[in-house]
Amino acid sequence: MSEAEVLTRIENGVGRITLNRPKAIHALNRSMCEIMTQALLGWRGDEAVKSVLIDHAGERGFCAGGDIRMIAESGAGDASEAKAFFLAEYRLNHLMFDYPKPITAIVDGIVMGGGVGISEPARVRIATERTTYAMPETGIGLFPDVGGGWFLPRLPGQTGVWLALTGARLKAADTVALGIHTHFVDSGAIGALTEELLAAPADPEAVADRMSGDAGTAPLGAHREAIDRLFAFDTVEEIFAALEADGSDWAMAQLAALKTKSPQSLKVTLRQLRTGGTLDSFAQNMAMEYALGGRVVRTHDFQEGVRAVIVDKDNAPKWSPATLEGVTDAMVDNLFAPLPDTEEWTPLA
Repeated sequence: MSEAEVLTRIENGVGRITLNRPKAIHALNRSMCEIMTQALLGWRGDEAVKSVLIDHAGERGFCAGGDIRMIAESGAGDASEAKAFFLAEYRLNHLMFDYPKPITAIVDGIVMGGGVGISEPARVRIATERTTYAMPETGIGLFPDVGGGWFLPRLPGQTGVWLALTGARLKAADTVALGIHTHFVDSGAIGALTEELLAAPADPEAVADRMSGDAGTAPLGAHREAIDRLFAFDTVEEIFAALEADGSDWAMAQLAALKTKSPQSLKVTLRQLRTGGTLDSFAQNMAMEYALGGRVVRTHDFQEGVRAVIVDKDNAPKWSPATLEGVTDAMVDNLFAPLPDTEEWTPLA
């Protein structure tokens, strides 16, 4: 296969995008985002292209996120390279969200962070038994960006808040039940599915409907009532208190997980989702996340989270502030402050 990190071509009326960085589980970098953007822009007005299909090479996963090491190294300086990456990535996310032709994403294997950003805007989102979905950013001092502020609060009840704060990992039965993914197809049938999509380029949804199977019983169903009750608050302190008061094994497990996360990230993420849930457009959400991202990557907690989880792999981050009480409203306000007009994120023309 070609050494290019993203392969783009047109096959039988389908614009095909294949992520091709398997050793990194297709972690996105700026050039990959720019290649996908240029392909989508070229196909947008091309009458020969009826739909778009995005998939990946290899079997380790669809996309494990963004190039976190680069972002951290940039954030340790002036963050200019990180901001340039976010600009390109978020413009790609928005282009896909508003795309006039149907996009199908085959999300086989790991899909996290940036991988969610390039699959969630697709009209048809196909999971397999190998799919593992998560937005684990609070564990590295970040927040669920790439549109998380838009998609997560629009999931049923408080499931998006629970996913964002805990970084919980879901399999296909749960992702399909929640609407994160629209269809389930066994991984062994992906080849046949792709052939069918190429044979009927104008209506990928009908193909997916026809080939979709049963993802099974959703394990999360047993906890939906608890999630909606315990994660309905507007402060992280209230969520902690509710979990403590509930006292069930499940609630205690959620509380234990939350206590390993960056207190700053927890507060930033909850505000991001509560704000994102009130916004009128995806573009407004991406502008919020862009301003936030350029600041958060320069914080102690992001630098420390990347060190602990990705660089040294000791999984023992020293958060600062170390407690929820230490993260003041003023600190969070500063991270969410609007950018000057000349620095704001804008969609592609």
